[in-house]
Amino acid sequence: MQWGLIGASTIASEHVIDAIRSQEANDIKWVMSSDPQRGAAYAQQHGIAQSTSDLDTILNDPEIDAVYISTTNEKHYPQAMAAIAKGKHVLCEKPLAMSLAEAAEMVSAANEAGLVFATNHHLRNAGSHLAIRDLIQSGRLGKVLSVRIFHAVHLPEHLQGWRINNAAAGGGVIPDIVVHDADTVRFYLGEDPLEVVAMADTSGMGQGVEDSVMSVWTMPSGTMVQTHESFTHPFAGSGIEVHGTEASIMARDVMTQRPVGEIFLNDKDGRQTVPFSDHGLYVRSLSLFTQAVTGAGQPSADGVDGVKSLAVALAVREAATSGQAVGVDYGGL
Repeated sequence: MQWGLIGASTIASEHVIDAIRSQEANDIKWVMSSDPQRGAAYAQQHGIAQSTSDLDTILNDPEIDAVYISTTNEKHYPQAMAAIAKGKHVLCEKPLAMSLAEAAEMVSAANEAGLVFATNHHLRNAGSHLAIRDLIQSGRLGKVLSVRIFHAVHLPEHLQGWRINNAAAGGGVIPDIVVHDADTVRFYLGEDPLEVVAMADTSGMGQGVEDSVMSVWTMPSGTMVQTHESFTHPFAGSGIEVHGTEASIMARDVMTQRPVGEIFLNDKDGRQTVPFSDHGLYVRSLSLFTQAVTGAGQPSADGVDGVKSLAVALAVREAATSGQAVGVDYGGL
């Protein structure tokens, strides 16, 4: 499969390029950047044959089978829709779009065209999160009572830019991190949040967008979910706790792009270390994506997963802005 990168991004250079090339007979032919000089330098640095600042140049290339979209958030919808119209499979960064209607339209268009459309939710590909989900779904914890996510980190300087100062581009901690936590909770529990309450603030980094948020979600099963996301906490560490009637899981440093961290299970017999695979998150994601293109299985996070994680994030933002409890609107999905 030949790929085009729509966006000369940091996440592509640090994670996705190598993951694409780890798949048999997959390579990258094009990279697009709005800055032609940056695009040319990026292509040279990463051994990509050609660069362009014109989206149609990539999409009109008959050798291109799939595109990876990692531009700023407001560009995802028009770029994905253009790619789908040209018959390209799409792996899109989260959040899929700026609105639920746009995200749902992207998914519907891909389905109608018979194309694979996936959301790049990396966490559900981690060995740590797969191990946690398996423990929950096996019944090891008994009835799940609550989930607590602490995902307050310090956004590195080289990733700040539009994420902390450009609401029109989709900046803010809610579209950047809450979507990941929403997807992780859905992945664990197999159910969708019904209602959320939230408070958000600009606590030292954001300029016109929120950089910290806390929220509580109501789940259909009665499980309570508490989340804390931030760009401003340099020493907090990240992790997740899942508490049930028979056992609790305590995971540290697992809300990351790397296969690291530690997991403990506490029950009546004490604390046990939970082993997990240290495979590459993006390698697994790209493996499932490429298999789906051949008709074998599904991507790890499909378009519906992306729509639903966006729906939760939008509800959290509305709840934080209004000061009221907000029901999560999934657009009929």
